[in-house]
Amino acid sequence: MDQQRICALEDACVRMRTNLVTMTHRMGNVGAHIGGGLSLVEIMAVLYLDEMNLSKELLDSDERDRLILSKGHGVMAMYAAMAEAGIIEVDELAHFKENGARLSAHPSMNSEIGVEFSSGSLGQGLSLGVGTCLALRRKGNETSRVFVVVGDGECDEGQIWEATMTAAHYELDNLVCIVDRNHLQYDGDTEDVKKLARIPQMFEAFGWNVTCCDGHDVTALSDAFKANPGGAPYAIVADTVKGKGVSFMEGNPAYHNNRITDAQLAQALEEIGATR
Repeated sequence: MDQQRICALEDACVRMRTNLVTMTHRMGNVGAHIGGGLSLVEIMAVLYLDEMNLSKELLDSDERDRLILSKGHGVMAMYAAMAEAGIIEVDELAHFKENGARLSAHPSMNSEIGVEFSSGSLGQGLSLGVGTCLALRRKGNETSRVFVVVGDGECDEGQIWEATMTAAHYELDNLVCIVDRNHLQYDGDTEDVKKLARIPQMFEAFGWNVTCCDGHDVTALSDAFKANPGGAPYAIVADTVKGKGVSFMEGNPAYHNNRITDAQLAQALEEIGATR
């Protein structure tokens, strides 16, 4: 990836983080799932702006790539990336979680903006990805890829590993699973809740191709997507930080879902380096 493209993606990530904290502040005391959204920013930026064959013009095309956000509570990062990609208008972010709005608190199936499935009940998204790949195969579509983003805490769910085994059995080499490995879940550190230190080896044991990368390095992420050797489903374990970019949120489980005060918003915007 050339330096100009790297800078463009990094600038997009600054704008995305700006939008995420602003959206959360707008929610007042209700707050939002800000921590896990911030850990997804680079992943979503690279998917929407660099990797996926998906745009506003392709939303109705059978040849489009599909994205399933199994970790549905991270949806703010997806909406912010959609705005960067021109799939929605930036102004629509101001209506996040409003009654009747398209941008709900968890993904709600909507072909107008490319939300393939409603999600947020953790553990289900990878199974949806397997089913989508099998449906594409039956249609004779060998080119469209299906990307599924899961959380690491979500990998406590047995359904994730049933889907992993099924994907390998059917040799679904157009399926890509990205694990947002931010080391925290609602109840605390993932290793305290249920040890997940061997996630890459677990995918490998089920017959997947696997790589690991820095989930906040756009170049590393882009390289990881392009390193897919094919012939089997592919997993990218992306090492991230919950609350990335805002010091009082980083690694703080209290910001799984929380509010942002006026003073905290000002601090967050300064630390992010907000440009607007």
